[in-house]
Amino acid sequence: MNKAGFGTRVINFVVDTLLIFGLTYAFNNWWDFQAMYWHYTYFPFYFWFWVMMFVYYIFFETIFKRSPAKWLTFTKVVNKKNGKPAFWQILIRSIIRLTVIDCFFIPFLDKPLHDYLSKTEVVEV
Repeated sequence: MNKAGFGTRVINFVVDTLLIFGLTYAFNNWWDFQAMYWHYTYFPFYFWFWVMMFVYYIFFETIFKRSPAKWLTFTKVVNKKNGKPAFWQILIRSIIRLTVIDCFFIPFLDKPLHDYLSKTEVVEV
């Protein structure tokens, strides 16, 4: 299988981030309503963004091996043996994505840090 190119990875990032932002915006508005009228604990938007990102990637990559953006670009996540990644690999990928330094490893490792530490690849279908 061919590894996904850098341009494809950027498209995946942009599309998934836009979807996560939209989901977070809707959920944050709903939660703000609950916080205002029912006196629930208020959480800022960025908190929900990180939670939504974590849940989004855990859900889609565990069940389907791909996120909606990966469906769009015909790519998927695989382990080193081109099989379905284990849950712990998806968990590590999702946790490392929450760090700011994830993308800065691309010039050194030829892949983001979340791929390197979880021992996974994004390949073309």
